[in-house]
Amino acid sequence: MVKLTVPLAMEQFFRILVSSVDTFMLSTYSDKAVAGVGLVAQYVFFLQILFNVVCIGSSIVLAQYLGAKKTDQELNYIAQASTVMITVLALILTALVIFGIGPLVGCYNLEPEVEKSAVDYFMIYGGFCSVFTAFSLLQSSILRSYGYTKDAMIVTIIANIINVCGNAVALGFLGFTLPEPFSGVKGVAWASGLSMIVSTFILQIMIARKKDVQFNLKGIKEVPSRVYHVILSIGVPTGGENLSYNVANIAQTAMFSTLGTNVMSAHVYTQTIIRFAYALSIAIGAATQIKTGYFVGEHRSEEAYRKLYRYWIFATISSISLVGICNLFKTPIISLFTPVDGPIFPIVASLMIVSFYIETGRCMNLIFIGGLKGSGDIKFPVGYGIFSMWTIIVGLGWFLGLYMGMGIIGFWIAVGTEETTRGIVMLLRWRSKKWMKKAIV
Repeated sequence: MVKLTVPLAMEQFFRILVSSVDTFMLSTYSDKAVAGVGLVAQYVFFLQILFNVVCIGSSIVLAQYLGAKKTDQELNYIAQASTVMITVLALILTALVIFGIGPLVGCYNLEPEVEKSAVDYFMIYGGFCSVFTAFSLLQSSILRSYGYTKDAMIVTIIANIINVCGNAVALGFLGFTLPEPFSGVKGVAWASGLSMIVSTFILQIMIARKKDVQFNLKGIKEVPSRVYHVILSIGVPTGGENLSYNVANIAQTAMFSTLGTNVMSAHVYTQTIIRFAYALSIAIGAATQIKTGYFVGEHRSEEAYRKLYRYWIFATISSISLVGICNLFKTPIISLFTPVDGPIFPIVASLMIVSFYIETGRCMNLIFIGGLKGSGDIKFPVGYGIFSMWTIIVGLGWFLGLYMGMGIIGFWIAVGTEETTRGIVMLLRWRSKKWMKKAIV
């Protein structure tokens, strides 16, 4: 578990660090650019959720197959089927982004500069470069399923260094400015795309060198239809849950976008800071999913049952401690993004306090849902999650944020309430042990 978690945690921390640097660099360029890119970042994540329908499905199936010691051919079928599905999906989504970004952004009440930043970034990174994003996600998930989390971490670090260097060039940090379309927000988008292109090629080289990783595309047309079915039977519900969560957050963003650019920028800045607090929980949740799959494949479900509680306690203590540190030093941290005497600063400071509530519930969700999914118990957490997200994140968010006039604070309290209540339900599901009957193998 430690070998799985440490590289995953380092990868998450580095991703978030670079994302924070991105936001900081953009904040020196324009607060309106931050608001625009922050808005469409949800849709970039939305695309990644769709790609993860295939990636998560294949990783869960692989984990249980590896635990059950399936043949190399059976393992290779998973990689082949995943490659076919991710290619088709990426091409379809690329076309949708290119032709749909204008009408999509037009649905928001945005200032012209914010809207232009949103369109430019999403068209390039979410559209033209999404094929490489899809393949890098699939390649990384396969490596992690085989236990090579360190390799995936190394590639992520390399890709993000490329991204930061590209941003520095695009925004003129090195003392010179590139011509359009490689400067400003467009240049930042191309830098992100280049990082995905490079990571795709490096990951493929790494996979080719791992003799135990089955990823040979020869005979790809001969994959049995049952393989596609088993991946999608896991991936579609899991992706559906993630998709619902993202769409619910997009709906919430659409509501508080009416509160002005300062509120949207404060939302982006706070998320950027607090992501450091739950990076370790994300890593433990991902490792829990893989480890539970191994345990279930080896028919050691009772051992998985006991150990998950330890993972949860450790994740919660770690995450809340980091939130506390962020709040303790919030003045110098927030001032990296926005002036202390500016209108955005007090909003960010208030949201960081609400983060204690959110992260306590989020830890429960990440660990117990990771365990349930790794065991093959998919339908219950997905079904309840969709109900919870739309009634609480959207419904309660509207009630507190707009109807009761609490603004962005009300929306964040709604998110914390959803995370907490859903976490309790998932804990009770784990305690019931009904998931022990849901194994794939």
